[in-house]
Amino acid sequence: MNVFDEKNMSSSSVDFDQAISKAQSSVAVWEALGAFSKAVVGHKLFTVMTVDIAAGLARRAYTDDPLNYPVSGTKPIHHDQWFDIVHGKKQNFVANTIADIAKVFPDFELIRSLGCGSVVNLPVVLQGELVATINMLDAEHHYTPERVAATETMLTIPSKLCYLLAKQFDTRSGIPD
Repeated sequence: MNVFDEKNMSSSSVDFDQAISKAQSSVAVWEALGAFSKAVVGHKLFTVMTVDIAAGLARRAYTDDPLNYPVSGTKPIHHDQWFDIVHGKKQNFVANTIADIAKVFPDFELIRSLGCGSVVNLPVVLQGELVATINMLDAEHHYTPERVAATETMLTIPSKLCYLLAKQFDTRSGIPD
């Protein structure tokens, strides 16, 4: 989809609103955001990581590829270039080549095997703290400056809404943050 196609973007916004309004689980919430982000900027792989900075842990809360990137337990947060950008500056991390991805993601070979060579990680920040990242991956050079700008302007608020709604569903179900 063309990032600048206003008619389709309007339709995607309506679809997202309807999906969120009907959601009965955190999975449904993340699926709605995944579909909306695919319409806005495109992706081959979509995951959500929640972050507990105080504990130094991250948890994959959602994936659209459970075979290769399952929802599972926690993993330690690494303080590196990615962390400085996403947590410190609270900005998108963007890498548009597999070589750049390899600098910060040890699973770059798996990423490459899935036909992905670019990534944008959108930080979800509430009350000044990083609480999650929305992770979108696609072919090399996919995340152009226009797509990155669309990520920031069109997905930031929906991502915050989805985080809060998913957290509400997970709390009811006893799933940890």
